[in-house]
Formats: sequence, structure tokens, C-alpha cells
Amino acid sequence: MDIQIKNPQRMALSQQAGDPLVEEFLAYLQFERGLSDNTISSYRRDLSQYSNFLAEQDVMTTEASIRVVRQFLDRLIEESAPASATIARKTSVLKNFHRFLCREGLATDDPTATLISPRREQRLPTVLNAGEVKLLLAQPAGLRPGPLRDTAIMELLYSAGLRVSELTGLLVTDVDFEAGFVRCMGKGSKERMLPLGDPALAAIKRYLGQGRPRLGKGIKTGHMFLNRFGKGITRQSVHKMLANYAKKAGLEKNVTPHTLRHSFATHMLAGGADLRSVQEMLGHADVSTTQIYTHLSRQRLRDTYFRSHPRARKAKDAQSPVAP
Repeated sequence: MDIQIKNPQRMALSQQAGDPLVEEFLAYLQFERGLSDNTISSYRRDLSQYSNFLAEQDVMTTEASIRVVRQFLDRLIEESAPASATIARKTSVLKNFHRFLCREGLATDDPTATLISPRREQRLPTVLNAGEVKLLLAQPAGLRPGPLRDTAIMELLYSAGLRVSELTGLLVTDVDFEAGFVRCMGKGSKERMLPLGDPALAAIKRYLGQGRPRLGKGIKTGHMFLNRFGKGITRQSVHKMLANYAKKAGLEKNVTPHTLRHSFATHMLAGGADLRSVQEMLGHADVSTTQIYTHLSRQRLRDTYFRSHPRARKAKDAQSPVAP
């Protein structure tokens, strides 16, 4: 598909000033829906692409047709061949955006009303087993500030199933050692109180007493986890730290903060926790998001069955008799 740029001047103006309708929608998501800054940024990127495309085509946002919307999605597929989940997300963003414009009386027609979102691939998350988690947590060595902090971070991620953004936003005052809880602020500025296991509480207490005071010079922040300059640690630093320890542990899996979150949820369900409790601890708005972990548990159960049951093996593997 060869789509010509009809009005480069208007496209440049759109890129500089931004679509006021997009800004109106983003303000609604931020102040009325209470979505997180990361989610707002994601919406902004997707809608900026869409606005720039409309400017190329010299089409007003309120005059976009289903044909133009499909052209936009087709171009994305042709230029970068994104995963189906990416296209599904962008389609959802466009549908939410145009539905908002009609609901608020800012547009009369919704060009996405008949647009069908592509089906997302059901991709099971990477999960560590209990032995792999234990091996990973054993990697930070010594009583220097860095290892003390890293141990506390990993113990906390696995003990409470936190998102990395929730972890980096923690303050020193967010842990109640007496009650054994941590307070975190999740998506949509929703607060959760999560129980912590004894190993996590001990690691955090050790870090706060022996590690944090030695990080940086003249700590001026209330953030719990600091870098060597005494400032709050970043999400990128946590990702890099976990990848390094996973490599050191000889784990072949791609280990991220979300891997420990996935492992937390899977191990909780495998240990008998009910789905609603895990949903609440993870901070999922919809229980269907949590259900992927039940699928994962069933898949692992199925794999164990076919590895272990003599009548489940392939014929060539089950020729020798099995003693009763």
C-alpha cells in the first residue's frame, strides 16, 4: 500500500502542537479514570502515531472513516510487522478514543464501531520454579550496601508480587514491620496492603539498617531503594540487576521483575490460594487477567502427568512393563 503525504505542513503542525482532542481524551484518562503515568504515556504514543497519519492524509480527527482507520493499522503492519498483541492494543486505544469523542459530543460518528480487534496470542508468562527462585535469591553476597539492597528487592518482588513501578515508588515508611505488611500504590493510584514473609521482612530490615544509610552522600529522599548516588533506584536498574544475577546463577530463562511477579502468583495458586485473593494481591482490576496463572498451573500439571504416568507415554516409550 502506497499512501502519499498530502499535506506535510499540517503534519508538522500536528507533531508540534498535538491534537487537542487527543489531549482532552488523555486528561479524561488521567483525572477521571485515574490511569497511571505509564499507561497515559502509552496512550499518548499510540494516538500521536494516529494523529500524524491523519495529518498526512489531510483528514480531521472527527472526519476519520473506517477506511482511514484500517489504512493506519495496515501501514503499521507493513512497516514494522508488530506482534498481534501490539495491534490489538492499538486497535483498543483507537476504539476507546473515538467512543469517548462521541460520548462527549465532540464527534458525531464513530469510525471504529464495526472494527474488530485482532485476537491476542495466549502467551504463557515465564515462571521460575521454587528451586530457581532460591538459587536467584542466593546470588547477592556480602554485607556491602549493593548486595543488601538487591537481596531486599528480590525478596520483596517475590514475597508480594509487586510490579517494578510499585517497587521503585516505595517509601521507607511503607513497610510495617510489626504487622508484616507493605503498602504500595498500584495502577490507577489504587493502594494495596500486602503481607510479607519473614525472609523478606528480615532482608528489608537488614538493608535499611546496614545498607541504605551507606548509599550516596547525604540522603535527601524518602524512597526506600536507592542507587549509589543516594537517589531512588530506577526500573531500568532493577531490570539490569535481575538479568545479571540470573546469568550469574546460570538460569537460561529471561528473568525480569515481572518474572518474580508471575512466579509469586503461580506458586500461590499451586499452594492452594484462591483466585480472588491472588487477584487482590496482584492488584488486577479484572479476575480474567489473573486466570492466566490457572492456565499455567494446568499446563504444568499436564506436563507432569505425561512425564510420569506410564499409560500416558507414547507407545515406543511404554513398551517395557512397569512393576506394580
